[in-house]
Amino acid sequence: MPRTPEPDDDLDLDALPPPPPVFHVEQALLGALLLRPQRLRDVTGISPDAFSTAAHSALFAAIRSLPAPNPAEHAKNTKWLTAVLAAAGEQTRGLSAPYLHHLIQVCPWPQHAPAYARIIEAEHSRRRLAAAAQRLIHTAADTTLPQPVATTLAEADVLATLVDDIAARFPPHTGSLPRTPAPEPTTAHDEDAADEERLLLATATAHPSDVEQMRWLTPGDFTQPLHAGLWQSLTTLTRRHAPVDPVTVLWEAQHRGLLGPGAGPRQLLDLLAGPAGSPEHWGERILQRHLLATTRHIGRRIEAFTDDPATTPYQLVVGSRRALADLTAVRTRWQHATSSPAPANRPARTKVTKATAAPRAGPPRTTAPPAVRSAR
Repeated sequence: MPRTPEPDDDLDLDALPPPPPVFHVEQALLGALLLRPQRLRDVTGISPDAFSTAAHSALFAAIRSLPAPNPAEHAKNTKWLTAVLAAAGEQTRGLSAPYLHHLIQVCPWPQHAPAYARIIEAEHSRRRLAAAAQRLIHTAADTTLPQPVATTLAEADVLATLVDDIAARFPPHTGSLPRTPAPEPTTAHDEDAADEERLLLATATAHPSDVEQMRWLTPGDFTQPLHAGLWQSLTTLTRRHAPVDPVTVLWEAQHRGLLGPGAGPRQLLDLLAGPAGSPEHWGERILQRHLLATTRHIGRRIEAFTDDPATTPYQLVVGSRRALADLTAVRTRWQHATSSPAPANRPARTKVTKATAAPRAGPPRTTAPPAVRSAR
């Protein structure tokens, strides 16, 4: 969210963007409380951190910390205002008596203080949600985390709890869907992801009995349309209990319209050769990438809602909950994948990673592997 300038920032005012509407609402509320301190008892739902500037936050904290003056005495002198200025000045710089008088002058109606506080509470909720969405995006993109999925899902839970808190303050109602267009999903080419998808397809073709246990992996988890189509071909054959090998998968792929430039019969046969490790291992890697990518996109969707000033608090709640529901579906599949027992009909194979095995290396063969490994 853009930073709102402080009252005395020594900058070229013409170069600054105009303050957002909530800045003027904060001024109106503070002016109401400075003019009629007894109105503070009608102000609920906000604390000093709900204000968009340090100066306004300090003033509100000072007003709350000092006993309200006698109304008759307050109308005769500025003793209480001076005490507020001194208390606020201990927390931030730049406040002055003229600014306090300016706040009083710009307040339209002191009796509207509860309405002003409600608006400030709404904008604070927007900023809190934006910060949580940004943390979620950053966490899901952090490749240094030792447990990226667990850490990302924990951050998503924090965001979901925040949405519930906002919903308690601003209950959603019918017809409150956000109108903000969703950002386009990122489709950057990832060669590591493509390699893992090729290894899965080759290994699953060599061990089709495992595929039936991998219903938690869907074509939408793949980054390459060709690989998604080949996975559909594999799962279709296994669910029919049809023979599975590179040739039968190729035949199914032909019926699905997967053959074309760069994906001819010889190239697909080469792609399906050279298994390594276990299908479950590569499937989990693919699903993990998809879960993290989905989480990043969900964070961007929620961030887009918060960046749109036309989005109401009710719409923020509905839009965020719908976005998080997409993550719930992937999260459930991840839990199934990581808790699934190894197939009982044959000994479990040792899972390998690309760092510990030569690319596309497979079990011993009686014939030499093809020269071409994959279709790019």
